[in-house]
Amino acid sequence: MSGMTKTARRMFELLEPICLVTFLADECNEELAKLGHRTYWDGYFASRAAPLGRVPAQVVHAAFYSFTPAEAARHIPSAWETIPPEASLAARERGSAASLRRILGDELAGSPGLARAAELLTKAATSAPTEGRVMYAGLRAVPVPEEPVARLWHSANMLREHRCDGHVAALVGARIGGIAAHLFAALAQGVHPPETYGRVGHLPKKRLDAVLADLRERGLIDAGSRFTDAGRETRQRIENLTDELAAAPYETLSAAELDELITELEPITAKLVAAGMPVPGSD
Repeated sequence: MSGMTKTARRMFELLEPICLVTFLADECNEELAKLGHRTYWDGYFASRAAPLGRVPAQVVHAAFYSFTPAEAARHIPSAWETIPPEASLAARERGSAASLRRILGDELAGSPGLARAAELLTKAATSAPTEGRVMYAGLRAVPVPEEPVARLWHSANMLREHRCDGHVAALVGARIGGIAAHLFAALAQGVHPPETYGRVGHLPKKRLDAVLADLRERGLIDAGSRFTDAGRETRQRIENLTDELAAAPYETLSAAELDELITELEPITAKLVAAGMPVPGSD
């Protein structure tokens, strides 16, 4: 790993718990429900895709990558028929920031260190090229909040989508589709059989069997649906490339600024992890 690639991996570990409040804490879901979104997934698809505008389900499916076409179509565009994308996006930010304030507490949420972390994070998050980064480019068009906690979450979310765009590119290059990517994640986390993994367990058995058969044919999993050496190597290659592609935003920060950012983020992340927001690879 190069120095900047190691930095990208470390920043992923520090920022993911900040982003996960959107999905694992209550406030965001409550804000989306108040708007009229009927289910968690209605709110998820509508609020995450909102920066792209009123695009059809096919575009959302392509950008998100890890869902089936039918899953996107169940929520888009129906989730926007009565609730404008802008309202869903605002509710997502409002709820996520509220979760951070509650978990961090007044002292940490209002600290100069958090404000400085938000400032440096925004500098990084608004500096990277947008070419080939659909979700990141969408968020770059959204105004950055002024309030420090909301700014921290917003910039962390921009960097998460920047990383996700790169991860999709790495998966496409390795010919690992969205469902296969979830099966890879399941095996990496020790879930066996992998088709019982929560993100794919609801899918039709016939579809899952076809994906598993393809992975076996390519020599990536064995007859018992466990990684082969080639499968482990492929997964590691994808992770390494994802880290490499995620490094660009941090190149705008000086070495001193990077050290300062990491120092200020560490207590924030630690508080979130203690509240149940996992770091990557901990589940």
